[in-house]
Amino acid sequence: MADKQMSAAQVVAQLKDGMTVGIGGWGPRRKPMALVREILRSPLKDLTIVAYGGADVGMLCAAGKVKKLVFAFVSLDFIPLEPYFRIARQNGELEVMEVDEGLFMLGLKAAGMRIPYIPTRVGIGTDVLRHNPEIKMIGSPYDERDWVAMPALPLDVALLHVDRADARGVCQVTGPDVYMDDLFARAAKKTFVTCDELVDSRFFEQGGQARYVFWERSQTAGVVHMPCGAHPSSCAPLYGFDVQHFKEYAASAKDAGGWQQYYERYIACGEQEYLQRVGGEQAVRDLALPVF
Repeated sequence: MADKQMSAAQVVAQLKDGMTVGIGGWGPRRKPMALVREILRSPLKDLTIVAYGGADVGMLCAAGKVKKLVFAFVSLDFIPLEPYFRIARQNGELEVMEVDEGLFMLGLKAAGMRIPYIPTRVGIGTDVLRHNPEIKMIGSPYDERDWVAMPALPLDVALLHVDRADARGVCQVTGPDVYMDDLFARAAKKTFVTCDELVDSRFFEQGGQARYVFWERSQTAGVVHMPCGAHPSSCAPLYGFDVQHFKEYAASAKDAGGWQQYYERYIACGEQEYLQRVGGEQAVRDLALPVF
């Protein structure tokens, strides 16, 4: 079987300027933040980011990496609007395609099914269509009604974080919600995954472990063993999101030069030093799980 292990730097080396990059997770939950930080250290630019966004989107916006954003929301939950995304959006620095969560999901599904669109009633009678003229209405061949034709959201690359994976690319999510990570994996030409734990393939033969595998290993192009690689977002049931760190991050957006200071302290230092600066692996694993 193929050994798909690689480093975060090797993953980012395969990305190119102008790519469409899907980022899995949901707001402050199970984001592939170690890969996002590796992108922030790179010269990549002009990216189209597709995400149910959190600090991943905000940081990439702050660093000037994003040309276009396709999104349903960009939130830290307890901080409703991600601060650096807010700045970029208010300053008109981004091209945007903003849709609701359901249309976003259908766009990923269409891409994974390799079809150009999925018809739906979602969005009819709303301003989603007025603000997104690229989304068309289509007549039904079965009745006299018109339906929204949500276009596919094909991805060059998807970046995901999971609880466990093996070297072959089998990935396991045991938290309460897979979010849309399986759809991201299927919508992408290549999917790269960071995992908190790298396990032997025999692990998935035990008990019901295979029940928590939501996409085929053939969808996974590369696996990076990165303990706490979702921090400061959560990776339930292993650890919650880091409220204090997010507060520090959000506060930096209020200060002139705040992003550069945050970057120098938590990103430029590299992942090993980053983990030490946020308290170490045990401190991350002690973070309380979110209750919502």
